[in-house]
Amino acid sequence: MNFFELVKYRRSIRKYEDMQIPREDLERIIEAGSFAPNAGGGQRSMIVAIRDREISDKLGKLNVASLRRDHLIGGNVSAEQPSIIDDPTIKSGFYGAPTVVVVFAQHNFLYSVPDAFCCAENMVLAATELGISSCIIARAEETFYNDYGKALMAQWNVPENYAPRCFVLLGYCKGEYPKIKPRKENRTLIVE
Repeated sequence: MNFFELVKYRRSIRKYEDMQIPREDLERIIEAGSFAPNAGGGQRSMIVAIRDREISDKLGKLNVASLRRDHLIGGNVSAEQPSIIDDPTIKSGFYGAPTVVVVFAQHNFLYSVPDAFCCAENMVLAATELGISSCIIARAEETFYNDYGKALMAQWNVPENYAPRCFVLLGYCKGEYPKIKPRKENRTLIVE
C-alpha cells in the first residue's frame, strides 16, 4: 500500500483481540516513532512500551478516572469502535490493547506536546503498514500523576524533567475493521 492509501486506511481501533503483537514488529514501530519530526532535531521524546497486562490494566483504569466529561465537545465518536465518551461503562482507556506505548517528552519545553504526537503518528502509521491496529490516547499526564504512575516513571528511569504526553495502543482489531468515515466539508483552504 502506498503512503496515501495507508493514511486513508488507518483507523482508531478500540476493540482488540487478546493476542500480543510480535516483539520484532513492536521494535519496528518504536523505531518509526524515534524518527518522527521533532523540534530542532533534539530527539527529546522517550518511548516506553508496556506488554505487562497488569500494568497496562491499572494505567488504563487510571486513564478513565482522569476523564473530565464536562470538557467534552460533540457527540458520538464511533458506533463500530466506541470510546469511553460513547460508553461510560468502559472501564479502561486502553480498551484491552495488548501493548500500550507511552510517549514521554520534556516537561517545560515549548514543543514537547507536538514532538510527542508526531512520534505517536509515526508509530500508528508504521503499525498500520505492519497489519497492526492502533489508537492514540490522550490524558497521559493525568494518568501518571499519582503515586503508582510516579513509581513506574522512576522504575523506568524516565528523567525527572519529562512528562507523559500520550499513549499509542497496539494490537489486532477485534471484529470487522471500520470503514472510512466521509470527510467533513469546508475543512481545508488553499490561499494563493
